[in-house]
Amino acid sequence: MTSSTPPVVRLVDLRETPLEVEEVLASLDDDAAGGLTLFVGRVRDHDGGKGVVGLDYSAHPTALARLRQVCEQVAADHDVQGVAALHRTGSLAIGDVAVVVATVASHRGQAFAASRDLIDTLKSEVPIWKHQRFTDGQDEWVGTP
Repeated sequence: MTSSTPPVVRLVDLRETPLEVEEVLASLDDDAAGGLTLFVGRVRDHDGGKGVVGLDYSAHPTALARLRQVCEQVAADHDVQGVAALHRTGSLAIGDVAVVVATVASHRGQAFAASRDLIDTLKSEVPIWKHQRFTDGQDEWVGTP
């Protein structure tokens, strides 16, 4: 017997190729959902008062599995119909999309709470590290153990 109910964790991936917001939105299309909350993280041109020229993301070999676990935990902790998370790896330029997370729920409050939990937990628990390159020639690793 098959269920017509789609899985709650709909899309999870780490990619060296550009992320598409439309793919995330399509994965969460659900007639039962009244609210969809989307967060798109982009590479900015500054950090800590210094100019940024670009960055690189590196992921531990367990990062994808850990990202999936985070998505599953958020789905279990919040009343949502769908969860999606994509994160870039490799070299990114200013303006590139680095991360896309989204949730759908019956109501906006549930979707907002789940999406906030998803991005915050991803940032704190998934082993993905950022190497920033600054305009003054210096560099910095962020999020390394």
